[in-house]
Amino acid sequence: MSDRWNDLADRLLAGARLERAEALAMLGATDAETLPMLQAIARLRERHHGRRVRLHVLLNAKSGMCPEDCGFCSQSSVAAGPVDRYPLLTVEEMVESARAARAAGGWKFCIVTSTRGPGDLELARICEAVRRIKAEIPIRVCTSLGLLKPGQAAMLKAAGVDRFNHNLETAERRFGEICTTHSYEDRVETVRLVHEHGMESCCGGIVGMGEGDGDIADLCFALRDLDVSSIPVNFLNPRPGTSLEGANGLTPWRCLRVLAMFRAAHPAKDVRVAGGREVNLRSLQPLALLVGNSIFTNGYLTTPGQGEDADRRMIRDMGYEIEVEEGPAPAGAAPRDVAIRV
Repeated sequence: MSDRWNDLADRLLAGARLERAEALAMLGATDAETLPMLQAIARLRERHHGRRVRLHVLLNAKSGMCPEDCGFCSQSSVAAGPVDRYPLLTVEEMVESARAARAAGGWKFCIVTSTRGPGDLELARICEAVRRIKAEIPIRVCTSLGLLKPGQAAMLKAAGVDRFNHNLETAERRFGEICTTHSYEDRVETVRLVHEHGMESCCGGIVGMGEGDGDIADLCFALRDLDVSSIPVNFLNPRPGTSLEGANGLTPWRCLRVLAMFRAAHPAKDVRVAGGREVNLRSLQPLALLVGNSIFTNGYLTTPGQGEDADRRMIRDMGYEIEVEEGPAPAGAAPRDVAIRV
């Protein structure tokens, strides 16, 4: 059976694109087939990313105050569970969080707010923080601020934002089951604005919300059609008080097949093992690095991760190294290495 996956990897390495039937075959494979699949698809990861792992560090810069009704989110207007609630952090708090992210080996620092879209005063503060970060700290910056308007995208680009996150979350046909306060096309339009204004796009979704294999494939290929730069693959960690509190049913091996399929469809892209990896992959977490070249470390927006030390140990034990931002450091900054070995 390993020949089947190696033949597929050979075809993809030669420049072919993953076909839908092949994606469905990967998702429908047995647990016994999954490790040979991972080993074959790992060749794509190593071709484009070597033995490097990028660490992304999230900052929940405004928490629990979102007017949207996304069924997976504990910060939504309809969620009833306990969650921290606070307004947008100060510029200094955001800058200091970026310093901490860099100290943790972060390749990218991600400023996230719970919102439908940024207000003028909030956007001005975030842009000021981004300018400070880019001037003082050798780290890339991503923002995740909800739906954007053209002028707002231009302001973020001018401030120095490298990448903007806005996930599609699920297949188009299922989006209305997950969220009703905005549309799938609203999200696609924000991704298009990001590209039009010269920023990279971070755009992925969540697996485990009751979707089928075809839905996962639809999401994956929609991201390919949009030519997004970075793909966070989240696995639902059901939150108390949300409409998806009782959902999921994922297994570690299914999660690994999903990751392998996303890598096969996006050979050169940044494929991130994102939210829910600790809960859903459990003891098989290290195997995700065979196909995913980046992870979030030090937790997520409202849930903790396994911690920076455990993440670094996992990367080291798998024989990988942490990649950090390259290029000249700002004036007065300490010298940087291309990679930090752990």
